Amino acid sequence: SIAQEVVGLFCMILLTVTALVANIVVMVVILKTPLLRKFIFVCHLCAVDLLSAIFLMPLGIISSSSCFNRVIFSIAECQALIFLNICFISASILTISIISVERYYYIVHPLRYEVKMTIRMAVAGVIFIWVKSVLMPVLALVGWPQGNGATSASRCTVYWSPGAHKKVFLILFSITCFVLPTIIILAVYCSVYRVARIASLQQAPVPAQAVAPRHRCNSIASQVTIIAARILLLPRLIPDRFLGSNKAILTLVLIVGQFLCCWLPFFAFHLHSSVTVDTVGGGHGEMVVTWLAYSSFAINPFFYGLLNRQIREELARLRRSCLNRPLGQELCLSVSEASAQENFLQFLQRATCTLETHTSCINPSPRNRLDQTTTGFPIPGQVPEES
Repeated sequence: SIAQEVVGLFCMILLTVTALVANIVVMVVILKTPLLRKFIFVCHLCAVDLLSAIFLMPLGIISSSSCFNRVIFSIAECQALIFLNICFISASILTISIISVERYYYIVHPLRYEVKMTIRMAVAGVIFIWVKSVLMPVLALVGWPQGNGATSASRCTVYWSPGAHKKVFLILFSITCFVLPTIIILAVYCSVYRVARIASLQQAPVPAQAVAPRHRCNSIASQVTIIAARILLLPRLIPDRFLGSNKAILTLVLIVGQFLCCWLPFFAFHLHSSVTVDTVGGGHGEMVVTWLAYSSFAINPFFYGLLNRQIREELARLRRSCLNRPLGQELCLSVSEASAQENFLQFLQRATCTLETHTSCINPSPRNRLDQTTTGFPIPGQVPEES
């Protein structure tokens, strides 16, 4: 019906605009802040999604909406659409896989991460992503007809290829760009959660003798241990350990669930179509799963960019500079927001949070300042030993 076509067209345009704006914002924040340039793979993911929103999604609107049924693509234009589709989908999923592996080393093996995560390693990862992403559509276009032929925009899918290798390619594409990355993502985030859970359980109340030892060193490590022990003994902070565990579960479920919801229907549809005899086109089913996959280009900057507390704080600072807001008001707001919604990596490293950060903006006492310096241990859940 006309109403369904209008609603579908509006949703596709809304996703495209959201992908454009969100990815541009995250990229600008990362590139304008030198301290945030370590998020090179997050910036690369936003770049891939931005290219998809500029080149791929508008062509997808033309080929998906019945409002453009009379649009005719030449063979070269259809091949370009198929090439961009497979290339950007592969690059986006591979980048998400590398981000998950990077988070794993950052949390579980921080020392190894600091040594091995260099500019050369990051550039090698980006090159690997694009080489593999370009090879996949080249394999898909082998055997396509040449000449000045044309087809309707709605039939410009990978199923239009008359080659017998179509089924083999769809199976290979699904395995290399979805099945293997999904296994990596699930294994990595399960390991990350297990480490966060162990670190949370280690934050148990210590005996009273450990709070005020008879002979102790006046080093910073000793003071940190005493303060941490006193904080953990407070009854009001015991529920925070369970809240932190639930927050870790929720964060991991959201990230993995978003990936599966966007890409599982897409690849399941193509795997089913690859084993079906005489499949010419998927029709409305292919359009639905394709745009569900395209929604990942608009959601990724929120889950992998704005979920990070450092990026949010820098975005708030840029917004304050644009609106000329007072520094003190924005600083208190950012600290309060950070205590409620922590950075994914910092949250999993700490595994638990304290209520001291809620009052640090109002009463910046020396004890609070010392507590703030102890929010990030190199190893999750580790408490420095006394000398």
